Amino acid sequence: MADMLKKVPVREQEAKVRVTNFEEVCEGYNQEEAIREASRCLGCKNAKCIQGCPVAIDIPGFIKELQEGNIKEAYKVISKSSALPAVCGRVCPQETQCEGKCIRGIKGEPVSIGKLERFAADYALEHDIRPECPKEKNGHKVAVIGSGPSGLTCAGDLAKQGYDVTVFEALHELGGVLVYGIPEFRLPKEKVVAKEIEKVKQLGVKFETNVVIGKSTTIDQLFEDEGFEAVYIGSGAGLPMFMGIPGENANGVFSANEYLTRANLMKAFDENYDTPIFAGTNVAVVGGGNVAMDAARVAARLGASVHVVYRRGEAELPARAEEVHHAREEGIIFDLLTNPKEILVDGNGYVKGMKVVKMQLGEPDASGRRRPEEIPGSEYEIKTDTVIMSLGTSPNPLISSTTKGLDINRWKCIIADEENGQTTKEGVFAGGDAVTGAATVILAMGAGKAGAKGIDEYIKSK
Repeated sequence: MADMLKKVPVREQEAKVRVTNFEEVCEGYNQEEAIREASRCLGCKNAKCIQGCPVAIDIPGFIKELQEGNIKEAYKVISKSSALPAVCGRVCPQETQCEGKCIRGIKGEPVSIGKLERFAADYALEHDIRPECPKEKNGHKVAVIGSGPSGLTCAGDLAKQGYDVTVFEALHELGGVLVYGIPEFRLPKEKVVAKEIEKVKQLGVKFETNVVIGKSTTIDQLFEDEGFEAVYIGSGAGLPMFMGIPGENANGVFSANEYLTRANLMKAFDENYDTPIFAGTNVAVVGGGNVAMDAARVAARLGASVHVVYRRGEAELPARAEEVHHAREEGIIFDLLTNPKEILVDGNGYVKGMKVVKMQLGEPDASGRRRPEEIPGSEYEIKTDTVIMSLGTSPNPLISSTTKGLDINRWKCIIADEENGQTTKEGVFAGGDAVTGAATVILAMGAGKAGAKGIDEYIKSK
C-alpha cells in the first residue's frame, strides 16, 4: 500500500551534466511507469482535479484509458479540451492546479497528472495521432492575433467548429512565448512546440507570420477590407518593466524578455548560430518568478556564476517549486530579502557591480503578501557584470493605440470579459497576457477557450 501513496519517480538529467547543455532536464515516463502512476488515480466521481484545470480536461477519463493501456484514447480525451497537451504537461503549475486538488494528495502524494498528460501527448506526437477535424466549414471568417498559447487555443477550438480561421503573428516564427520565452531545456522547440502547432494547422487553421497588427494592418482593416466577422487578440505581454534605479541604462543590463528571446528564438546557445548574447561571468537576475528562473538557468548554461536577487523570502518566491529546486541543483545562489538600489557602472559605461540592501517583511500589502521594507544601514555590493531584470511585463500598447473603441486599464491591459473574452469594441475579443499582464501558459489557454466560445455565440447571434 505504501507505494500507492508515493508518485512513481521521474528520470532527470543530472544537475552537473545538464548545466553544460540545453537538452531537456526532465525525461518523462516510459509506458510501464505511466501505467503504474495512472493506477494510483482513484477515479473520483466528482473530480476536484478537473475543477483545478483552467481548460477543464477530463482528467479521470484520460487516466482511466492509460490504466488500461489505451494511450491513443487517453490522448483523444485530452485533446477534446487542450490544443497543446505536450506543452502543458511540461510547463503548467500543476502543483497549484489539478494536482493541488487531487484527493490522493491528502494522505500521500497527488497523482503526477502533468507527467501523465506529457506521456500521452508525446506518444501522440511520435505516432502522428491527429486531432479530429471538423466535418465541414461553416462559412464564417475569424482572425486571431498572436500565435502564443492563447491564440493557438482559440484558433483550434474555432476550427473544430468549422470556422475559417487565420492567425496573424508579428514574429517570423510561430509559438509566441513558447518559442521566445521558455528555454529549450524546459520545452524543446522542434520536438514539441513545432509539432503541436502542426496539429493546429491540421485542423485547417491558416497562419501568416511577420504581420504586426497596428503597423502592417489594423483591426478595423481586418473587418472592413478582409471580411473577418470577429477578431481575437492574444498578443501577449512583451513590454518589460524596469526599476528606475541609477545605472539601469548601462551596457550589460537586459530585460529577461530580451535575454531569453536572444537565447531561445535566436538560438544564441547553439554554436552554429552567431546571435550576439552577452554571456557574462557574474550574472545577477532580479526577480523571483518562473521567468527569472529561466533567465538564471540559461545564464548558468552559458557559463556564468549566477545570483537571483529577490526582495521577499523563500516562502514568497512566485516561481514553481520545481523550477527553484532545479535552479538550486544547478548551482544558482539565491540572495533573498535583498533589493537592488543602484547598478554600478565603470568608466566605459559597462556594469561593474550592484548596490543592494537587505529587506525584512512588514505588514501585508494590498496583494495580501507581507510588504518588504529596507533594513537601514544594511547596504552592500554584489560583484556582477550582467544584470537581468525580470520584474514582469505589460502588453505592448500598439494594438490598443491603433484601435478606436478598445478600452484598456491603467496597466495598459485590454479590458475583456472573463467569461467570453468580449472587449468594449463590438466583434473584438481578447484574452491571455494582453488582458491579464504576464501570467501562465495554461491561464492564457483557458482565456483562448473562453474567447472561442464567446466568438461562436456572437457570430451565431448575428
